[in-house]
Amino acid sequence: MPEFPSVEWFDAIRNIANKDERFRHFGTVDATLGVRVGDKAYELVFEAFECNSAREIRVEQLDDCDFYLEQPPAQWREMIENIKKNGKADITHTLNTIDLNMPQGLARGNDGYKVDLFYRFNQSLQDFFDTSARIDTTFASAVMA
Repeated sequence: MPEFPSVEWFDAIRNIANKDERFRHFGTVDATLGVRVGDKAYELVFEAFECNSAREIRVEQLDDCDFYLEQPPAQWREMIENIKKNGKADITHTLNTIDLNMPQGLARGNDGYKVDLFYRFNQSLQDFFDTSARIDTTFASAVMA
């Protein structure tokens, strides 16, 4: 069982999503996405119909991504557990709803034009995270709360 957050966890859902027609349904995704969970940061590179790579980066490197997603570790866990329970995010746990409900937004970055890629590729990114329903996830101590 891959632990969230980790490269192994992102690789597990990446490998499933890359073979899933649902992930291709909304078209291509061309973006470098960062994910921040507490003091951990990850970079996911999407090109065309695949997520080509996942790697751990330093938090300072998030600014090199087109945009990044950040929420408290406990909220990441709640989102992932909701996806597992329902097979996909319910309406209160979608990336879009979370973004709208956070004063500073879920999608962040220094370049507003690049942050707009989150909204352009939102449904494909949701499908990517919804793929986590197909794996059993354990949680690092940082997201146990």
